[in-house]
Amino acid sequence: MKELNPLLHSQLRLAVMSILMNVEEADFVYLKEKTESTAGNLSVQIDKLTTAGYIVVEKGFVGKKTRTVCQITDLGRAAFEEYVEALKDYLNL
Repeated sequence: MKELNPLLHSQLRLAVMSILMNVEEADFVYLKEKTESTAGNLSVQIDKLTTAGYIVVEKGFVGKKTRTVCQITDLGRAAFEEYVEALKDYLNL
């Protein structure tokens, strides 16, 4: 059996990746609301996914407010799909 990707096996990182698989992009506030996480924890997990090359983050401004937008990369999409396939193997699906 394939090993489950430890980077994606974290509940919050898996949730972020699952959301990003289904949208073109998502801003930090949306991800925070959907995952019900704290800003600090979400920020740390987004940094880990960015470092791995699974997502890209763009920071900008809307008026005077900062806006952080995340998008999944091709590498991230492939890693997620591989993770799901490995999980299916464990579940005999």
